[in-house]
Amino acid sequence: MLEPLRQGLPPIDPSAASGSATCTLPARYEAVGGARQFTRSTLTGWGLSERFDDVALVVSELVTNALRHALPADLPRDAQDPPVRLHLMRWTSRLVCAVRDPSQASPVASEAADSAESGRGLFLVESFSDSWGWHPSPALGAESGAALRGKVVWALFRLSEPA
Repeated sequence: MLEPLRQGLPPIDPSAASGSATCTLPARYEAVGGARQFTRSTLTGWGLSERFDDVALVVSELVTNALRHALPADLPRDAQDPPVRLHLMRWTSRLVCAVRDPSQASPVASEAADSAESGRGLFLVESFSDSWGWHPSPALGAESGAALRGKVVWALFRLSEPA
């Protein structure tokens, strides 16, 4: 899952991660608030409260995009939907937010009209994080015997080195 994050950055040693947390989110728009709460409590526990505003904005956009674009629109949004998962991973010098969803479609940054009320999510992700990207995920739902594939959309935040 971390291989794409290595492009253009010093190597990440997965065993050097100082923290990792995962949250499964229901397929409802109310899950965005839950994702922000999960992010706040996780960052507070890691001593990164000062990064909350930027990270929460990016998490909100990634989760909203997953709910809006990655889940089938013609199906009721209930517990039977494939889950959206938020992963937060911390190393000494970086924090990664990754949202896993069941769609294999690539995220597309679009130009929103000035009067549009939506359509700027990936622009905000790009603006508030140090880098972002996506890649196909490993089999999703394998624990239930299914082998659904999806994608992971991630955003990386550089952290200041401890003094």
